[in-house]
Amino acid sequence: MGSLEVTILGCGSSSGTPAIGCDCATCRSPDPRNRRTRASAYIKVAGQGLLIDTGPDLRQQALREGLSRVDAVLYTHPHADHLNGIDDLRAFCYVKKGPITLYGNAFTLDNIKRRFDYALLPPSKMWDKPVLLPQQVDGPVDCGGVALTPVPLQHGSWPCLGWRVGDMAWLTDVSDIPDSSLPLLQGLKVLFLDCLNHDPYPSHLGVRQSFAWAERIGAERTVLIHMTHRLEFAALRAECPPGVEVGYDGLRVELPFS
Repeated sequence: MGSLEVTILGCGSSSGTPAIGCDCATCRSPDPRNRRTRASAYIKVAGQGLLIDTGPDLRQQALREGLSRVDAVLYTHPHADHLNGIDDLRAFCYVKKGPITLYGNAFTLDNIKRRFDYALLPPSKMWDKPVLLPQQVDGPVDCGGVALTPVPLQHGSWPCLGWRVGDMAWLTDVSDIPDSSLPLLQGLKVLFLDCLNHDPYPSHLGVRQSFAWAERIGAERTVLIHMTHRLEFAALRAECPPGVEVGYDGLRVELPFS
């Protein structure tokens, strides 16, 4: 029996918190749990380092958490706040002197191929750019002996993926979970779940929707992620039902893995 360790690199929305030009209580808060970089996670399992998404704060997040190894990236979708830090993968390629595999659906990988084609070329002697190997997924894949299970989700009109690794699942940027995906979420110990703000939004879950999905999925522990500055940490924590908690940058969760 081994272990799986998940670190929230960022649990913020596309604007991050503090938001530029905002003087609200959350943005002015001295509580470090109200400082949110763009949504991403790092998974340590079976000797591997896996990223979920590459947001524009990736370099800052990696330095903060002391990351030096990335073997693969599990992409959810190609919005800028989840993708545009892709160039920072070059540092990890340089360290390992090897490529990094990208897992995603066709929608996301086609976007990467159009926008970041230079990162999909063979390496130079200098390893001065990312060297990435896109691999389309339509079901579970094996990554160095670790089963990665994509969970189809709806993000407004976009086809998005959540990811399950062992008894952990990461569902960000989701407005609906298809019935066909629910069996992939059974028996979870930890669920990281989208929770944008209190108001309804066409491509995200609001607070009450997140609570309802947390109850329906029934994970032992649900951690809220992808929050705007309209959600203050302590205030939201006071609203959470049993088994649901508010995530924050740097939160580390460890669970058994076999």
